Amino acid sequence: MSIRIDVWSDVVCPWCYIGKRRLETALGRFEHDVTVTWHSFQLDPTIPQGSREPVHEMLAKKIGAPASQVRAMTHQVTQLAEAEGLTYDLGNAISVNTRDAHRVAHLAGEHGLGTEMHEALLKAHLSEAAVVDDPDTLVRLAAGVGVPAEEAADVVRGTKYGAEVDADIQRARQLGISGVPFFLINQKYGISGAQSADAFLGALNKVHAES
Repeated sequence: MSIRIDVWSDVVCPWCYIGKRRLETALGRFEHDVTVTWHSFQLDPTIPQGSREPVHEMLAKKIGAPASQVRAMTHQVTQLAEAEGLTYDLGNAISVNTRDAHRVAHLAGEHGLGTEMHEALLKAHLSEAAVVDDPDTLVRLAAGVGVPAEEAADVVRGTKYGAEVDADIQRARQLGISGVPFFLINQKYGISGAQSADAFLGALNKVHAES
């Protein structure tokens, strides 16, 4: 029996990329079939569409901390990312509203490319300091994972998949999810945060043993 993992994540979330890598490490050590489905979550849906701000400045305002404290925070998460084989460039990353990125991710999901699209968006924002509300960037990233460019452009220009994004966020509220990443295994076991690969593997083994 295949195990299903539903993941709520935001494409600008540094812990989400770390969690994704740790999950993948666990899946590489798990001998049974697993299906992973990605769901939209916005860490800050109040950011106006089109508003762009350096992540360091955004964090300083959000937590009321001096620049030195923000740099220390981002340095710590950057080191944790390195341990998972990820290279972050948070010093140049730009904070944006991620709704359009999530809409494009839903389009990719329709093509069976949800995981690939989520990877591309996380890498673009966290590692390449790409602006992931830029229409041309979103189309380029979508085409890069195999989504037809004209379909991606059509989504970016309009409002398609907005209802799907809203449904994901509403489901997260119903489950009591207030932060991401969040992993739900077989609609039964929840794992909050970027837990270790061993923790993921232990949960998977437990679910398989009970199925």
